[in-house]
Amino acid sequence: MKKLFYLLSITFLMLQSCSSGSSDSNSSSAVTDIDGNVYQTVTICNQTWTKSNLNVSRYRNGDVIPQVTDNTQWAALTTGAWCYYNNDPANGAVYGKLYNWYAVNDPRGLAPVGYHIPTDLEWTTLTTCLGGESLAGGAMKEIGTSHWQSPNASATNSSSFTGLPGGCRSSSGLFNAIGNFGQWWSSSEGSTTDAWARSLVYAISSANRGINNKEVGFSMRCLRD
Repeated sequence: MKKLFYLLSITFLMLQSCSSGSSDSNSSSAVTDIDGNVYQTVTICNQTWTKSNLNVSRYRNGDVIPQVTDNTQWAALTTGAWCYYNNDPANGAVYGKLYNWYAVNDPRGLAPVGYHIPTDLEWTTLTTCLGGESLAGGAMKEIGTSHWQSPNASATNSSSFTGLPGGCRSSSGLFNAIGNFGQWWSSSEGSTTDAWARSLVYAISSANRGINNKEVGFSMRCLRD
């Protein structure tokens, strides 16, 4: 049975602590996608990230990315698609869209011009800078419990990454874990069926690296070229 990345993440509850890194944040710039959505950006350790999740509905060349609401259709996809969590646009206004990995890998480009979906190594560069996987989650999560379930462990958002718990859509099309987990694809393939991703979890301080089925719907962040 295919397993969700958020279930794998909970195995990191007993991770050892390590030294905290530092960040150099500057949120004065912004980038606009092809749909006209504007994303504020933040520079963390010489990487410039968008501060909110991707919400675009077209590839960079203007081609439409299909919105797929039906569970059976979602489960059968081998091409790019997006959805709102629970197919509710109100969730999109807060958390952005969820995309399968096929959309990440599409040569037409998902990120705004001048940006890209980060590789697994680029995610690792970020978490290493923020003290390693076992500590970086606290520095990356939005503070408080307006969106995160309590206790939102160790959340300081000291990096200004402002990670939100947008949940996911499973490879069978079911929605899971909004408020508990934030999960983001990398552009790095793990195998013919899987790709690498990162997750933040409400109950722990870590930013976890894991692999999941390409059919799963995760949030997206973009990194400047």
